[in-house]
Amino acid sequence: MDAFVVALQAVWADSGFAAFSAGNAIMIAVGIILLYLAFAKGFEPLLLAPIAFGCILANFPKTGFEEDPGLMQVIGYGIKNEVFPPLIFLGVGAMTDFGPLIANPSTLLLGAAAQVGVFVSLMGAMALGFNVKEAAAIGIIGGADGPTAIYLTIKLAPHLLGAIAVAAYSYMSLVPLIQPPIMKALTTQKERETVMDQLRPVSKFEKLAFPVVTTIIISLLLPPIASLMGMLMLGNLFRESGVTDRLSDTAQNALINIVTILLATGTGLTMKAESFLTYQTILIICLGLVAFAGGTVGGVLFGKLMYYFTGGKVNPLIGSAGVSAVPMAARVSQVVGQKANPANFLLMHAMGPNVAGVIGTAVAAGTMLAMLK
Repeated sequence: MDAFVVALQAVWADSGFAAFSAGNAIMIAVGIILLYLAFAKGFEPLLLAPIAFGCILANFPKTGFEEDPGLMQVIGYGIKNEVFPPLIFLGVGAMTDFGPLIANPSTLLLGAAAQVGVFVSLMGAMALGFNVKEAAAIGIIGGADGPTAIYLTIKLAPHLLGAIAVAAYSYMSLVPLIQPPIMKALTTQKERETVMDQLRPVSKFEKLAFPVVTTIIISLLLPPIASLMGMLMLGNLFRESGVTDRLSDTAQNALINIVTILLATGTGLTMKAESFLTYQTILIICLGLVAFAGGTVGGVLFGKLMYYFTGGKVNPLIGSAGVSAVPMAARVSQVVGQKANPANFLLMHAMGPNVAGVIGTAVAAGTMLAMLK
């Protein structure tokens, strides 16, 4: 009997229950809530579900995820050594049509204007006591680009990865709720009713030259983001070449799905109670909302400028699509515009600033890395 009791005590001492804390319980509850939002409410389920489950796994004590060789270490390596974000960009490039941006290059300015939220939040974070590297990582949430946020955070403030990734992906999923009130508050009924002229056809040569030229210019200007921009544009070349359909299909389906699972789960694994349940996390969530709202404001206000300078030919609603949430932000522009005028079809026009926002957020991240290295 004594031996049996000793064996039970040994099992208990080695179990996770013996080291389980209130913080672990809170974070597991957070993971369950995120799963509910993903499955029941449809908030970015492809991203939020693996993040949520990774959060739950991270808060089981004594798992040995960080010490013992295995899948979890491989996932951690892929995040910490910048393997997954460029692969995500490869898939994004294969799914992205740069035609609307090529047809109307001025929409690149809308994508740039939407980055104002990044720098507003950066300054706000520094005012609240974060150092400049932490503030830069927090500010990039405003670009609404999860892989870029993870890429920059790993380089500048890896201890904040969990909070920043959750904030970035959460606000991406909330685009249809956050953006419309801002868009309506900053525009008039007449502006929202504006019908834009049909975009010109874009030649195959233009679609092939654009990714090559863009990669060369941005990679030479900002070498720290050459991997992101290179993979984005390589994926787009697969899409547009017409002779690499198998590669394009793999990049935009199987590959991006596999990498999304690994990246999102690995992000959730960083959400340990001891690093996530802090006052800093609350500030990061709040600053992320400021960054995202600021980006929407910047894009819409610049859209209003274009509306006036073009004599009413540009609907300012497409400026809100300057954040990088592709294609959700463009769809929101379409929905709000069509509510104002049922004959309004803004989706393709909004895709211009939307894909410009992907490039703009990467450029903003590269600028920060160049300045803070």
